[in-house]
Amino acid sequence: MTDSRISRRIAAISESATLAVDAKAKALKAAGRPVIGFGAGEPDFPTPDYIVEAAQAACSDPRWHRYTPAGGLPELKEAIAVKTKRDSGLEVAASQVLVTNGGKQALYNAFAALLNPGDEVLLPAPYWTTYPESIQLAGGVPVEVMTDETSGYRATVEQLEAARTDRTTMLVFVSPSNPTGAVYSPAEVKAIGEWALEHGLWVVTDEIYEHLVYGDAEFSSMPVLVPGLADRCVVVNGVAKTYAMTGWRVGWMIGPNDVVKGATNLQSHATSNVANVSQVAALAAVSGDLSAVDEMKRAFDRRRLLIVDLLGAIPGVTCPTPEGAFYVYPSVKGLIGRSLRGATIESSTHLAGLILDEAEVAVVPGEAFGTPGYLRLSYATSDADITEGVGRMAALLAEAQ
Repeated sequence: MTDSRISRRIAAISESATLAVDAKAKALKAAGRPVIGFGAGEPDFPTPDYIVEAAQAACSDPRWHRYTPAGGLPELKEAIAVKTKRDSGLEVAASQVLVTNGGKQALYNAFAALLNPGDEVLLPAPYWTTYPESIQLAGGVPVEVMTDETSGYRATVEQLEAARTDRTTMLVFVSPSNPTGAVYSPAEVKAIGEWALEHGLWVVTDEIYEHLVYGDAEFSSMPVLVPGLADRCVVVNGVAKTYAMTGWRVGWMIGPNDVVKGATNLQSHATSNVANVSQVAALAAVSGDLSAVDEMKRAFDRRRLLIVDLLGAIPGVTCPTPEGAFYVYPSVKGLIGRSLRGATIESSTHLAGLILDEAEVAVVPGEAFGTPGYLRLSYATSDADITEGVGRMAALLAEAQ
């Protein structure tokens, strides 16, 4: 047995598959290859001007050149509380808000504050790649609750109950979903929330795609529909997706005061305050109206329908229409085992590699999200790239026998 210089806890962490695919696509582009990337989940729009201008002004203000409170600028925390009431109907105090370095730190802080070693966490799959890693880093044990396209990638109370044991302490709930774009109806959200309350579970609910819902789909916040759950619920959110600010790294967690205090203590030792310029930019974002968001949403909605039509026309590919976020999650199980350019397609990971190598299109395989046999494509890119990229995939996959 080879000794590792890396701790077992850190050695067990997998690299973020979505960031790895995006990095490889960008490296190939830099080398001159015409790669089209559907890997990263980030809007292709620039951050709105009024937000950038607020950051530029902050750069010249000496008060932002110094340490500020680890838990976030007081004015930003207050603005997040106001924004939360406006957008989801959840009424919270500024003291219940912790500003974090993106949504990922909010999730880790929440898990670290709430989980003890061996606690089981129900995690509906497909899931975003970071959830199980953060749960395990905090000492928890992720328990996958499998869904598929036949249920619209939505877990039922019955499935959750079947997975619950006497070691279950938490549910991770995400709607709209990354990677599937699934949106739970208000009735489903309420039923799951009431079930969690009945069994004394914590719920960590990720609401970062709250504004990106389409058609008849409706976003609903679990602690609003089930007020009794509010004292055992942590809401995670951020500016990344709504305001095209993925690179600014500002997220937040909202929860009971004692949980937020514990998470703030952790952050005070891990990273201290989020960069002040980014916090000032986030303040401008959450304090402003949603007109820029509405413009992006219209483009995403158009692209959503375009990519579903194009993927659905490929033999062996089944692509449900997502109701939220900016991802499609087509099944490619009909292609597994077929021959393509001299190779037998062994898995969706293998297929994603072939698509990148042979068609110069970057997609993320379902293995990264706990469900082999699928691909995730982000349609937060131009209509032209969607048409060209899926067209290349179609031409390649037409050769599969």
